[in-house]
Amino acid sequence: MFKSILVPFDGSAGAEKALKMAIDLVKTAGENARLNILTVYRHHSMLEASLSMVRPNEPGNLDDIMREHATEVADRAKKMAITAGCEDVHAFVSPGGVARTIVKSAEKHETDLIVIGSRGMGSVEDYLLGSVSHKVTGLAKCPVLVV
Repeated sequence: MFKSILVPFDGSAGAEKALKMAIDLVKTAGENARLNILTVYRHHSMLEASLSMVRPNEPGNLDDIMREHATEVADRAKKMAITAGCEDVHAFVSPGGVARTIVKSAEKHETDLIVIGSRGMGSVEDYLLGSVSHKVTGLAKCPVLVV
């Protein structure tokens, strides 16, 4: 069975469905199974940061704001998993291209299975170039379950 499951989580309805499926799989696998939750945020260049609108009451580095939001999203998913009965749950945030960052994280954490939502909070670029879940299935070395 699976000992390490990775769930990319962006807070979307699709990601929540994938998280629920991963929770069920971890609970079925037993006490030795680990659930890793990954939230990826886009890294902004200094030029993009200078041209972007930031909260007027909270000026700061756009990367810091994105990382903080990603951390909140990942923590929410971790709380959901713990509340549902998972014991070994870890949440991570990482900047970068979403699909490649997911695959790199899966390799780093020796993931046996990636459980991913079929649609998340993608960008216009995703519609033109293909969904993140499609890219992950093509790049991952482990099995990928698209929910």
